[in-house]
Amino acid sequence: MKLFYVNLGATPIGRNIEQHDVFFGIAENLKDLIPDMKKFWPEAKGKIHIDGYKEVQFVDGFEVKIVEKNSDIPENHLFFINLGGYKRGQFEELHEQILMVDQSMSKIIRRVKKTEFYKTMGFPEAVSHIDDKHGVDIDDIFKVNDILPLIMKEKYSIILEKTESENQENFTFIGYLAISKLK
Repeated sequence: MKLFYVNLGATPIGRNIEQHDVFFGIAENLKDLIPDMKKFWPEAKGKIHIDGYKEVQFVDGFEVKIVEKNSDIPENHLFFINLGGYKRGQFEELHEQILMVDQSMSKIIRRVKKTEFYKTMGFPEAVSHIDDKHGVDIDDIFKVNDILPLIMKEKYSIILEKTESENQENFTFIGYLAISKLK
């Protein structure tokens, strides 16, 4: 089983431009997640596409393993962070998405504040908004396990094992991909 991190796109009824969201799912292959992706975004009425996906095997020097659900409390957690910021003269909020491993949200927030994006994306007239939940300029931050579909949370655990493997690249696809092409 693999952990998939998917950037979804759609233009739901009543919207003027394409909207985006991220989906995390566990399956043997991406096409097995099609029903879960459609269920995740019902307002899109099944008319979603993929703008990129990643098979998450390594993060921060840890190997990501999917195992049958167990009751062990992990020492480290896999976090998804969505940073928002602004560039002078660009009429949009820019985002950077990051996966990080650490023991707590407070440790993740300290690390995020050191990223290049966090330090450089904004100016006095357009600072990132403050998220009330975290009190920092972060749009969203989640433990990946918490945002998996319920059936996957109940069936699987994400285990993070420190690794010395030299090749820690994750397979990544970036570009438009119609989900009908996955069938």
